[in-house]
Amino acid sequence: MTDTEPRLRVAVFRPDDDRLADAVELLDSLGATPVADPMLAVQSASTTPRDDADFVIFTSKTGVELVAEAGWTSGKSTVCAIGESTAQALRDAGYDVDIVPETYSSTGLVDTLEGTVEGTLVEVARSDHGSPVLIEGLFAAGAYVHETVLYRLVRPEVAGESAELAAEGDLGAALFTSSLTVEHFLDAAEERGIRTEAIAGLNDAVVGTIGEPTRETAESLGISVDVVPGNAAFEELACAVVEQAAPTYHE
Repeated sequence: MTDTEPRLRVAVFRPDDDRLADAVELLDSLGATPVADPMLAVQSASTTPRDDADFVIFTSKTGVELVAEAGWTSGKSTVCAIGESTAQALRDAGYDVDIVPETYSSTGLVDTLEGTVEGTLVEVARSDHGSPVLIEGLFAAGAYVHETVLYRLVRPEVAGESAELAAEGDLGAALFTSSLTVEHFLDAAEERGIRTEAIAGLNDAVVGTIGEPTRETAESLGISVDVVPGNAAFEELACAVVEQAAPTYHE
């Protein structure tokens, strides 16, 4: 890319904390212009996981931080983490991590635990918008499953800059990290009266999603998905999307 060529604009929807800051830094290092448009804000439910479960599953760094702040102890539970970032957050908080599935997804964890959880009590500690795949898969594997909602995910009132850019044809790529980010993006576009235009703009851009459930949500709502990385890792998503988008963007 020469100095006179515009940089690829990439929308990122992570919560407005260190995750967004890290995403912006990563995209900038890849030669893109980040459009930081948080579509999720965290509201704590002031709860903690039960302490008598055989297995306790964490699905996000946010959940780990909340239970650590509350002083929760894992006791004799086998602690499971979906994704290396969640696992590292547990370690940083002083918890032992016993299981991290090779595939960073609900399906990957179910596959890992299948055959070992029959007749056991499994605690799932996560947000109020967790995929049903995890619960259903554990039930099918014979586990007794209890879910504790640690936090709720809401849309910040100021969200929507990326929808406006997409509607104007000024967005080169978008990185959706959950079904809820897709839904909140479209809600923000709807409020501005530009839902149809924003979807058209996304379909002229390169859209990446983390996980098949997010892809399915996007496509069910009319958004074409171009990239789904093998692992549910933001860095892998960002690199793959920028790599695919940049040549088209500059031709």
